[in-house]
Amino acid sequence: MSNKRQKILIVFGTRPEAIKMAPLIHDLKKLPNEFEVIVCVTAQHREMLDQALSFFGITPDIDLNLMKSGQTISGLVASVLASVAQVIEGKQPDMLLVHGDTSTTLATAMAGFFAGIPIGHVEAGLRTHRMMEPFPEEFNRQVVSKIARWNFAPTEGNRSNLLSESFEDASITVTGNTVIDALFLALDQIDRDPAQVNSITESLSRQLPFDWRSERFALITGHRRENFGDGIKQICKAISALAKDYPSVHFVYPVHLNPQILWPVQDLLKGYANIHLIDPLGYPEFVYLMKHCFVVLTDSGGIQEEAPSLGKPVLVMRDVSERPEAISFGTVKLVGTKSEAIIHGVKELLDSESAYQKMAQQTNPYGDGQACKRIIEVLRGVHAK
Repeated sequence: MSNKRQKILIVFGTRPEAIKMAPLIHDLKKLPNEFEVIVCVTAQHREMLDQALSFFGITPDIDLNLMKSGQTISGLVASVLASVAQVIEGKQPDMLLVHGDTSTTLATAMAGFFAGIPIGHVEAGLRTHRMMEPFPEEFNRQVVSKIARWNFAPTEGNRSNLLSESFEDASITVTGNTVIDALFLALDQIDRDPAQVNSITESLSRQLPFDWRSERFALITGHRRENFGDGIKQICKAISALAKDYPSVHFVYPVHLNPQILWPVQDLLKGYANIHLIDPLGYPEFVYLMKHCFVVLTDSGGIQEEAPSLGKPVLVMRDVSERPEAISFGTVKLVGTKSEAIIHGVKELLDSESAYQKMAQQTNPYGDGQACKRIIEVLRGVHAK
């Protein structure tokens, strides 16, 4: 094995990236004789990113702090590309790790490619095969795959996507999704600390005027760009109708701060006794609430992967998904963004115990919590050469 430690630069910018990369960062740092880990954040999401970093105990070595009010996608990509290029020039890493499909991921991978640095793409191979759905994520992940040396695919389906695009089999490793590693790490961290359990419980109880630990409630998230406009209005129409039809069921919606989501949600859903619009939650609070909910309604990707590990059915309010495995396994149902379909999907789970259990008891297709171990095995193999 080479005596030289491999210098790994890990770059991310959003809360989901921070959550999914946190266990990998911790595991790599347990091997200080083999790897020097440099963590760089772009702060594409500032406040929400900081919450996740704090919870997982990660202090970035470099904080580019690039978030600006009203920033365009083009402006963000340009800023990240230029800034990360400078970081690469200064740090001279041996390899670069990026995650998923954000603008930070795209621009960072481009900077690494231009500098000749080998790139590892964590959560590679997800596809809708529709370039505008989701926008710009589908474009981002396809481009990053093309310039990555190592594609860490969560599932066999993701691997098949890459093989069908003529990627070499040797460049692909099926790992499971690191979000499951992060979920188990988070729950273990919470459960081992009674003070944290009390703090989370008190915080949630201050925001929710019902017994969320025993009463049925749906947990809702919605923020996708493709749902701006009519999509979010249809979602709100469904939630309001369900709230009227099921007065004993609560609907908890931590509302994204983007005005394209916040304003219509506030306008259409305020004033219902059993609809609770709350501020975005920190990761530990959200995980704990997800653990206690009855069902999840979401347009998020990560939640589709996490919730099945907690035995929670997920209804996805999108017209197409890059995560078909969960649909095939039956842990997730794609209901689209039309209010009638959302209402039907929720009613079926509320009214039918068998329909509910059929989804709740399925195996999670996204892994066993050992994804980081499999990624590190590949990187150690590189180090040994």
